This record gives sequence, structure tokens and C-alpha cells, in this order.
Amino acid sequence: MQNKEKIWTEEMVIHAFEEAIRTLKKLPSEKLRDYFTSWPEVIYTPIEIIRMDQKPKKWPATRESISRMEKTCSWIHFLKEIEERKLIWLRAKRTPWKLVCGELGFSRATANRKWKNAIRQITLKLD
Repeated sequence: MQNKEKIWTEEMVIHAFEEAIRTLKKLPSEKLRDYFTSWPEVIYTPIEIIRMDQKPKKWPATRESISRMEKTCSWIHFLKEIEERKLIWLRAKRTPWKLVCGELGFSRATANRKWKNAIRQITLKLD
């Protein structure tokens, strides 16, 4: 019988965290519940609608991407050090190394080594 489980690589783990960040950005934001306005709703004419600046559409997250995001977020508990957890999320957001080093207080080489070790730990736990 073949093993149907996915064999994880470090690149796959990195891409999973990046996808989780993209999915988090697609989720709806919190809104104030008690906010209302007494102004009447503006009804635009078709010509006014055509002349308006068109905003790019923000596509909502799918069920599958949300479930993958939840699974990926649980992987962060494989790491014991809080600095490693922060490092994983900062790099998944594609934060530049200079800002990462400034926030965590590491040199670039140390931060890169800790990031690679954290990814390796997660990959080993998944396999």
C-alpha cells in the first residue's frame, strides 16, 4: 500500500506560511456594530457610476484557503522559542531582513540561521 501522506519540504512550508498571510489579509475586517448615519442613501445615475474611480476588487478567502490557513497556523506551536515564531511570521509577510533584525535584535546571519532552523523544525515535525 502506498503512503498517501504529503511529504513536506522546506519550500512547501515557506509557501504555506506565505499563503496563510495572504488569506489572513483577505478575511473581513472588524467593524463597529453601533455605527449608523442619519444621512439618506445617495442614489447615483449610471453616468456618475461610470465616471467614478473604480477600486480594485478584493476577492474573499475561500473555505479551502481558510482551512489551510488554520492548519498552517497550528504549526507555529511546534516551535518553543517566541523569537522563532515571530521570525516565521515576519518572513512570511516578506518583511525585509533589516527590519526583522531591528525588531528582534539579531544580526542578519543569526536571524537567517534561526529562520532556517525554525522552518527545518516544522518540516521535520510534519514528516
